[in-house]
Amino acid sequence: MSLVTRVLPSGSVDDAKLTYVVMGARYLGKWIFVRHRERLSWELPAGHIEPGEGPDQAAVRELYEEAGVVNSTLSIISDYSVSDKGKLAKGRLYYAEVKELEALPDHEIEEIIFSSELPSHLTYPEVQTLLFSLLTLH
Repeated sequence: MSLVTRVLPSGSVDDAKLTYVVMGARYLGKWIFVRHRERLSWELPAGHIEPGEGPDQAAVRELYEEAGVVNSTLSIISDYSVSDKGKLAKGRLYYAEVKELEALPDHEIEEIIFSSELPSHLTYPEVQTLLFSLLTLH
């Protein structure tokens, strides 16, 4: 397998070089996992950083779009890199303590679940298992 994920120190990647944000979001003591409309697998809320947007802004936006989060506190857990077939992408992992949810926006996510552990059928198992292990140390 050519996929290699590396954990990097928190804040070590310049914001302008980040592509993704991933959020380990907890609500009422459970982790939030989302299922995209085009997939049957689960993942942590995550997404691309849009042009002109910083990673913190992207994290807040993605939490709303993917899980209906309207109030949370965010903290950076780690930066990371994923190398896949010679392509390198860098991301930032956040921990979000969710205080308030609204109805799921009509966007790309079909449903969310709340769980104390990783679901068995993950979209990106290699990456998400590693990132989730970092979250559980938090």
